[in-house]
Amino acid sequence: MSTNLSVPEPSSQLIKTAQSVKKASNCLGQSTNDQRCEALTMMADALNDNIEEILKANLIDLERSEKEGLSKSLLARLQLTPNKLKGCIDGVLKVSNLSDPIGHRQLHRKLDETLILERVTVPLGVLGVIFESRPDALIQIASLAIRSGNGALLKGGSEARSTNKAIMGCLDQGLSKSNIGSGALSLLTTRQESLGLLRLDRFVDLIIPRGSNELVQFIQENTRITVLGHADGICHLYIDDSVEIDQAISLALDSKIQYPAACNAIETLLIHQNVAEEFLKKSIPIFSNAGVTLKGDVQSQSLGVKNPATDEDWSTEYLDLILSVKIVSNVDEAIEHIRKYSSRHTEAIATNNKEIAEKFLRSVDSSGVYHNCSTRFADGFRYGFGAEVGISTQTLPPRGPVGLEGLVTYRYFLRGNGDLVKDFVSGDRKFSHTDLLL
Repeated sequence: MSTNLSVPEPSSQLIKTAQSVKKASNCLGQSTNDQRCEALTMMADALNDNIEEILKANLIDLERSEKEGLSKSLLARLQLTPNKLKGCIDGVLKVSNLSDPIGHRQLHRKLDETLILERVTVPLGVLGVIFESRPDALIQIASLAIRSGNGALLKGGSEARSTNKAIMGCLDQGLSKSNIGSGALSLLTTRQESLGLLRLDRFVDLIIPRGSNELVQFIQENTRITVLGHADGICHLYIDDSVEIDQAISLALDSKIQYPAACNAIETLLIHQNVAEEFLKKSIPIFSNAGVTLKGDVQSQSLGVKNPATDEDWSTEYLDLILSVKIVSNVDEAIEHIRKYSSRHTEAIATNNKEIAEKFLRSVDSSGVYHNCSTRFADGFRYGFGAEVGISTQTLPPRGPVGLEGLVTYRYFLRGNGDLVKDFVSGDRKFSHTDLLL
C-alpha cells in the first residue's frame, strides 16, 4: 500500500488523544461481559432521554447542508427521523443481547503431555472510523466497539457535526455512569485530525471508512493501517426466463426504491431476452410512477426504455432513482457482466429454476449473493448482528456486513512446564497433537 507523504503527521494533541483511547481500550478488553452489556444499556438510555435534542441538532445540520448544496443522496443519509433514531437505539440494545465475542476458545490442543495450546478470541484494540453524512453510523459503531472490547476514534463528516456532537454527548453520558467509563471513545472534529488519524499506526489497529468511493480510495492509498470497507456499491439484479414476472418486478422495485441512497440498492437490472418484452411492458409504467429513470441498452430501448445507457452507466453507482437496464441471452452472460462491472457488494437473481439459481450463487464472487429476495437485505441489523460497522467487499474475512465477529482477532496461548524445543528435535519427546474439548 502506498503512503502519500502529503498526509500530515498527527498533532501532539491527537497523539495524546490516541494514547488515552489506547489505554482505555486495554482496560476495556479486560472488562467482563456483564460490564460491557451494562454500558450499552446505559448508552441506549442516554440516547432515549435526549431524542428531542438529537433531532433538533440534526435539523440544524440538514438546513445548513441543504443551503450548501449537499446532494440528495447524502441529505437522505444525513437525516434522522424519530423512527430511524429509535431503530438505532434498539440496535444498541440488540448488540448488548448478542453473545460475547471475546474469550471464545477456537482451538484446544495437547501438543504433548505438558504442552497445551489454545486459540482464543480477543479485541482488536483501537478502531479508527471515518464516516460521511450518516450520524446513525456513530451509534452503530460505538455500540459494536464497546461490546467487542475495542476503543474507537470516530470522525464524522462536517455536514453532521451538530448531530454527532449531540450523539457523542449521550454516549459519553451513558458510559460515564457505567463501570467502564467514557475514555474508550473519542470524537474527532476537524479535517486535520482525520488526516492525522491515518498516520496513527502505533495506536490504531483498524481503519473503517464509511462514505464515498473517493473517501475510501483516498484512505486505502494513504495509510499503513489495515482498512476494512468498500468503495462502490454497484449491485445487480438478474431476471431469469424462468420467473414469476410480478414477483420479479416487486423485487426490482424494493431493491431500487426502498432506499436508493443505500450502497445495497441495485444500479443495474439484467433481463433474460426471453422475458424482456413481457417484463418491461409491465414494469416500465410501474418504475415511472415510482419516479425511477430507466437507462437501457439498444435492445431494451427497442422494448420501451426511453433513455440510452452508455458504457459509463454500467460502472456508475447512482445512489438515486436511476436504473440501468441490459438484455442478456442467458445466465452466463449475466454472470459475465457482473464479473466485469460489479463492485462485489451484493447481487441477486430472480428465478424459479433451482439449478440456474445455484449456478448463479456459486459463480458470482460478491460478498452477498441472493436468490429471489431484495438486495436491500444486505445489512448487519437485518442479518441479526444488532448493527454493523460497515460492509466489506474484500475476499479475505470479514466479508459482507461486519458485526461483532469482524472486530475481534485471536491469540495463541501455549502453557507448558519448562518444555524445550531441543527435546523434540533430538527425538527424546514426540508431539502428540491431540485435540481436546473446546
